[in-house]
Amino acid sequence: MADYIPPTLDWVREQVEIYEGSGGKEGTTLRDTGLPCIIVTHEGNKTGGTRKIPLMRVEVDGAYVLVGSYGGRPANPVWVYNIRANPDVEIRDKTVVTKMRVREVEDDPERARLWAASAEAFPPYLEYQEKTSRKIPVFIAEPI
Repeated sequence: MADYIPPTLDWVREQVEIYEGSGGKEGTTLRDTGLPCIIVTHEGNKTGGTRKIPLMRVEVDGAYVLVGSYGGRPANPVWVYNIRANPDVEIRDKTVVTKMRVREVEDDPERARLWAASAEAFPPYLEYQEKTSRKIPVFIAEPI
């Protein structure tokens, strides 16, 4: 991948720096929630640069569910467009880094199952969906 472009939001950049800087031994819970997170390394759609984003850790059958909630804002987070364009990613789950391929899940039964698992892992997803008129994107990242 190309040069790393740090996240612009301070708390996101700091989370990534702590997580990555410690080799996955620190910063493994998202901010002050105490809930586990992963780091998704992906390619920027427009810049071609290496991007990193902390997301909630939702693991289902050896794969990870990635939820583009953006706190219920009206637009998708930028990483959604990056992953749609470049589905090959690396996921850091604590000290383990795995190459994975991401696909968007639009099939209703599969999406409903993954959404339920995501909301169980991080209940605010339900509130975020209520706050926005967009259908929050759900992805599954599977080992290559």
